[in-house]
Amino acid sequence: MGAAVSLTGKFSTDGQHTKNGYEMAVKRVNDAGGIKVGGKTYKLEIKLYDDESSNERVASLVERLIVQDNVKFILGPYGSPLTAAIVPVTEKFKIPMIQANAASRSLFTKGYRYAFAVLSTSDQYLSSAVDLLAEKAKEVGKQPSSLKVAMAMGDDAFSLDVRAGILEAAKKNGMQVVIDDKVPDNFTDISATLARVKAVKPDIFLASGHATGAATATKQVADAKIDVPMFAMTHCDSAQIAEKFKGISEGILCASQWAPTLSYKDKWFGSAGDYNNLFKKTYNYEAPYQAAESSAAVLVFADAFARAGSLDTEKVRDAIAATDMETFYGYIKFDDTGKNIAKPMMLYQVQNADYVVVAPTKFATAKLIYPRKTP
Repeated sequence: MGAAVSLTGKFSTDGQHTKNGYEMAVKRVNDAGGIKVGGKTYKLEIKLYDDESSNERVASLVERLIVQDNVKFILGPYGSPLTAAIVPVTEKFKIPMIQANAASRSLFTKGYRYAFAVLSTSDQYLSSAVDLLAEKAKEVGKQPSSLKVAMAMGDDAFSLDVRAGILEAAKKNGMQVVIDDKVPDNFTDISATLARVKAVKPDIFLASGHATGAATATKQVADAKIDVPMFAMTHCDSAQIAEKFKGISEGILCASQWAPTLSYKDKWFGSAGDYNNLFKKTYNYEAPYQAAESSAAVLVFADAFARAGSLDTEKVRDAIAATDMETFYGYIKFDDTGKNIAKPMMLYQVQNADYVVVAPTKFATAKLIYPRKTP
């Protein structure tokens, strides 16, 4: 298998998580004896290049993997923009590609035949926080239609899809969107937005700008002493806000694809908790969902190789399309667009400098603190 991932550039933090997830799964599958394909046993290997967080570079590297390195199976890069840049390449050469870190809805509307994704789409990331706010408002006798929504979204495909999901959820609940700001995708300053947040006093503030954005929003909301009942973001765990911003990150809600407390399990890693323990032992930090979903993509390939009984790319592609499996990361089943339709999003909340699952209710390990107590 081959992949181009961001080891340098603006996506380098999440790119490193992606690389770690791929490599740990490859080692795990090989340590378990490899894959039996048509009566022969194979070991997995992954060839990696640094795409430098560049759309132009990632596309040329994936073509190099296919044409020069003879790689017949591709794992995705980190992020929707980079994945969108390589899919035309994998489609052109009819190479199966499983990606784990590109959630943009637009990737699933173009009729791609060889592209599959194990993660939930980006419009689902923070819409669940809006729904949770509506639920909590009703519990205290308030109408959701009386609530005000404010958001700061990065100027990138992923964050703009997150925004679309928020707008749909706000409309469904009759809420008023009072601040809808677009932030340049380096997301290093939202002070102008926060000045307006302080003035209009929304009921929820939502932010999405990858790991950089999560760190920026955590620090600047605290610096500005913003008092908002619900504060939700993407990429909290990859930015390590609970670890790096103790105290000021308390009560923040974090959209996540996965949590180590979930009850999923598989034959390679065991439970979600077992995966997290092995990841911590290997890399000396808690497994972020970017690593977990990357490992899951490798497992889907391993499963598909075995079921295809062949390394023919068309047979493997058809086996991937027929995937219906449980992994430590969650259930994986693809619809006709290549989207995983079997796994819900999670919402963490930072409580006592730890990430605890508060939604969906069936997976919750702690009760939501609402309204958020301003640190």
